Order: sequence, then structure tokens, then C-alpha cells
Amino acid sequence: MAIAGISLVLILGIVNLALVFFQVSTGKKWLKVNFLWHRRLGVLLLLTAIVHAVLAYLSR
Repeated sequence: MAIAGISLVLILGIVNLALVFFQVSTGKKWLKVNFLWHRRLGVLLLLTAIVHAVLAYLSR
């Protein structure tokens, strides 16, 4: 599967990397955000990681 010629697995991997960086930087208090945003984006990270893993497995 691809969007604009780029693999959906690659796109989700980049999104996951950005979300992990956000989670770590807010957890370490490098970025000051409301805890509600930290929690919601943590759930989004979980969901995108699951979709990323399933698509990577199916594309083998």
C-alpha cells in the first residue's frame, strides 16, 4: 500500500517516531504541555504503532 508513491508503513513509522519524540520530550518536561495532551497523544501513538506493525507484517 502506498500514498503518493510512498509506502504507508514508512509514513506510519515516521509518524510514530515523531510521536515518541513528543512523548519523551513532554515526559522529561523539555516541552510544557497539559497532561491531557500527553495522554491523548500517547493513545494515538499506541494505535498508530499497532497499525504500523500489522501493515508491516502483512506486507512481508
